[in-house]
Amino acid sequence: MPDDRRFPPRPVPGVGALIIDNNRILLVERGREPLKGYWSLPGGAVETGEFLEDALRREVMEETCLEVEVVHLIEVFERIMRNESAQVEYHYILMDYICRPTGGVLKACDDASRAEWFTEDEVAAMPPDAKITEGTPGVIAKAFDWLRAQR
Repeated sequence: MPDDRRFPPRPVPGVGALIIDNNRILLVERGREPLKGYWSLPGGAVETGEFLEDALRREVMEETCLEVEVVHLIEVFERIMRNESAQVEYHYILMDYICRPTGGVLKACDDASRAEWFTEDEVAAMPPDAKITEGTPGVIAKAFDWLRAQR
């Protein structure tokens, strides 16, 4: 099956889940390209006809076997990745949502090779060369700040 996300004619909408439980955030290690081997938020592309929050719940279930409640949209950003010839190889418009787990049993599934809980301090202490997707530590900090402000 061809990868229609590579060299797209237009940006691909995607969703990401900041699943926070007991002051820990869930990250998945990507098992496929792009960014195979990098820690990231669970999530993926929105399918045609699918509402954003439905896509988010589906992607979380596919990657982690968890059910989630969507709490708050925290960030919208673009990820543009160019190849060695400077062509746009991937272009995503990503919407990240704070979520809370409501059911299921955590297990790395689909295109995730691992799924693990991290504290905010563990994410912040990752070295600059850690294999974590660009922008992820910042949006995690923003999510924890938002949750603290709600208390």
